[in-house]
Amino acid sequence: MITNLFDAISEQADEEIFETLVQSDSVHIERIVSTGQSSPADFWYDQPTAEWVVVLKGSAQLQFKDDNEPLVMSEGDFVNIPANKKHRVASTSREVPTVWLAVHYE
Repeated sequence: MITNLFDAISEQADEEIFETLVQSDSVHIERIVSTGQSSPADFWYDQPTAEWVVVLKGSAQLQFKDDNEPLVMSEGDFVNIPANKKHRVASTSREVPTVWLAVHYE
């Protein structure tokens, strides 16, 4: 069965939408759709696994706790986030949905 990453994308949502695409003991692949959301100012992700994430559509700013300036991400940009590296979503585009592909792995 073929599925398209850009099918059924909400143009507006109150919260980010996380959809698991593939899950196993060692990898978790998800599509994330953001429509202007950001992490709360005092919130930091601190995940036990590494995460490789790419912006497929839209744009975002990703902030790492030990960096002063956010990382500006545009379509096609990707970053590998080591396990337990504290980070947050500083912003996502409001004009178009930001579609992320995230691969969590050990």
